[in-house]
Amino acid sequence: MGSMPVYIALLRGINVGGKNMIKMAELKRSFEGMGLRSVQTYIQSGNVLFVSEEEEAALRTRIEQGIEAAFGLKVTVVLRTANELETVAANCPFSAEEIAAAEATCVGECLHVAFLPEQPAPEGVERLTAYQSDNDEFRIAGRDVFLLFRSSIRNSKLAANIHKLGVPATVRNWNTVNKLVALANTIEAGV
Repeated sequence: MGSMPVYIALLRGINVGGKNMIKMAELKRSFEGMGLRSVQTYIQSGNVLFVSEEEEAALRTRIEQGIEAAFGLKVTVVLRTANELETVAANCPFSAEEIAAAEATCVGECLHVAFLPEQPAPEGVERLTAYQSDNDEFRIAGRDVFLLFRSSIRNSKLAANIHKLGVPATVRNWNTVNKLVALANTIEAGV
C-alpha cells in the first residue's frame, strides 16, 4: 500500500436532464491534465477516482477551477478519500430490516448517500428534519447524509429539499457507493 491517498471526486449536477453535459473521457483527460494520477471514471454521474498527495481543500478548489477552465461549467466537487468512503459503506445507520422493508416498497434504489463538502450547521439539519416522513428518513454522520426512501427518491420531498441543509450536496445510490469503494481498492492495490 503506497502512502498516497486515493481520492474520489463526486461532481454535482452534471449530465442530468441534458444539462451540464461532460463526457467521461474528456473529464478523465482534464483530471490527467491537472497532474492527477491513476485517473479512472465511473458512470455518467461524474465520479472520478485518482491518486494525489495534496490535501482536500486545495485539491477541491483546483479541480473546480480546472473543470470550469476546461468545460466552462461551475461545478461543485465533493472529495472523499478511499478510507472515508469505506467508512461510509461500512457504517450505514439504517438496519438491515429497515432497508429490506424500504426495498420492498420503493420504486428504484431506496438507499442513498448525500455527500457534503462540509458538515451542515445544526439549523440546516433542523430545516431538513421538517421534510422527514414515514416514507423518507435521513441520518447524518459528519459530512455524509444517509437517505432511506420507502416509495421513491423521485417524488420525495426530503430529496427535493436537501439544499435546506445550507451546504451543497451530491447524492449517490448505495450500489454506486460500494462500487466506488471496490474501484478505489483496486487502485490502492496498484499504487
